[in-house]
Amino acid sequence: MFLNFFTDNPSSGQMAHIITGNMMFALVITGLNVVAQNISQQKHQGHFTFYASLPISKINFILANLARGAMTSLPSFCILFVIGRLVYDVDFYMTWALFPATFLIIMSVVGIGAYIGFWSPNQQLTSMLVQALMMLISFLTPVMVRIEDLPSLLQLISRLLPTTYAAETLRILLISGLTQEVLFNAAILLVFTCCFYILILNNLDWRIEE
Repeated sequence: MFLNFFTDNPSSGQMAHIITGNMMFALVITGLNVVAQNISQQKHQGHFTFYASLPISKINFILANLARGAMTSLPSFCILFVIGRLVYDVDFYMTWALFPATFLIIMSVVGIGAYIGFWSPNQQLTSMLVQALMMLISFLTPVMVRIEDLPSLLQLISRLLPTTYAAETLRILLISGLTQEVLFNAAILLVFTCCFYILILNNLDWRIEE
């Protein structure tokens, strides 16, 4: 809410940028940080060994963790949208495409956190890695700043991160509705999500080596 003081007579576009940026930042905190550390904690406390002894397939186990991460991330994402819209009286463009887009945006970020949690060899590394990634994602992608304001090299780097396409998809949808650019960004997010799922599926070890 205090970001409103950084702009004089902000336009609807500027306020939409601030609101969606905070929505994405909340998603990074819960979908990346919390999910990664929760899964890493389960892994290194031996929970995977227990689940492996049950008649549960690896695919269902992964999907359950991804679904849990999505449900953890959804409340803060939606609350910031509602508060931002009410407090600043921003007239967002509401469309049915927001529902599948929100699901895809959340899953693309949750996928990063889940992969780190499943892959990380210890909890200390998980904590350090997600803290570093939070800063990287927040300031090298258009979460808090516009991508046009970044140096050329950082703009290229940001194109390699799914949060760039997630933030742009959300902003364009809320300002202009469903466009060709939204569909392009959504397709890229879908590719990122599928890649993270495949990586988790191929690298998941149900048991911790002694």
